Amino acid sequence: MKIKKLFSQKVTRLVTVNKKITYAQAINQGMHQAMQLSSNVMVMGQLIDYSSGVFGTTVGLVDKFGKNRVRDFPVAESLMTSAGIGAAIAGQRVILVHIRLDFMMYSLDAVVNWLSLWRFKSNKESNIPLVIRAIIGKGWGQGPQHSKSLHSWFAHLPGLKVAIPATAFDAKGLLLESVFSEGPSIIIEHRALFGLKDQVPLEPYRVRYGKAIIRRKGRDVTLVSLGYLLVEALKAANTLEKKYGISVEVVDLRTLTPLDRDTINNSVKKTGRLVVVDPAWHSFGAASEIITSIIEKNLKHIKSKPARITLPDSHTPMSKNLEKSYYFGDKKIVSKILKIIKV
Repeated sequence: MKIKKLFSQKVTRLVTVNKKITYAQAINQGMHQAMQLSSNVMVMGQLIDYSSGVFGTTVGLVDKFGKNRVRDFPVAESLMTSAGIGAAIAGQRVILVHIRLDFMMYSLDAVVNWLSLWRFKSNKESNIPLVIRAIIGKGWGQGPQHSKSLHSWFAHLPGLKVAIPATAFDAKGLLLESVFSEGPSIIIEHRALFGLKDQVPLEPYRVRYGKAIIRRKGRDVTLVSLGYLLVEALKAANTLEKKYGISVEVVDLRTLTPLDRDTINNSVKKTGRLVVVDPAWHSFGAASEIITSIIEKNLKHIKSKPARITLPDSHTPMSKNLEKSYYFGDKKIVSKILKIIKV
């Protein structure tokens, strides 16, 4: 109760001081503040006590809070995740840093068979306040083992919240929200965003799960984006407005589970068209679920066939030239929307 009271006092005050910092710095700031707010918050992960601090996100933590609260681990993802679960059950609030989402797969048993269903198995008598920071790469020759977007996998698991923040503001706010919640969550961070800057409050604050945000208002088509593709979606919306007079409403989901269907539904009722950009494989993904659930409620409002823009059903190539063909950007989004509206 003391932790909740302290944290709520911090975040309900009017926040007036902001600073433009990078996505990585915002995560670092959020981790420092979480550990200051509660002595029960601890960090586990590989290379987290190095001076470079996992792409800059864990810089200074071990110097300020010591090795008892900042626990470096060897390359043993399953062991690390299981240890984090045990610490959380014992009363700690754990931030677990998986430097590569691909290799977090070694801990899949701990995530699927223990973390996600612990509250269910205990009949809500016990919780695991653990947040996993799972980092994925994009571009620069990351290849098939450093760039998988598996958010749909984790969103399929009951009992596990999934966030995909696209801005520095959301990265910090969702981290703090996750740390001080009573259940497990996973925040998927795209390395392509780590250097992007945003205005971020210096004080602690929350960004709630299940609350999408409209980044740009429009009347002709609803464009739903996840993660780093928000940048491309906004570029595409700007081009479509300036060159073709098409008004695009850009919805940033922020979190995949819970999914804010209400915000998307309300937008589609207005625009009559839906396009989803998803940084993952085409088949059986988040884009499919979003389109299906929206169509189930809004079929009578739909003016044209919905579209999903995704990665191809193929592993990520290593070659820089092949990467350019594999990933897509604002030009593909513009082309798809033009076909739908038939300008």
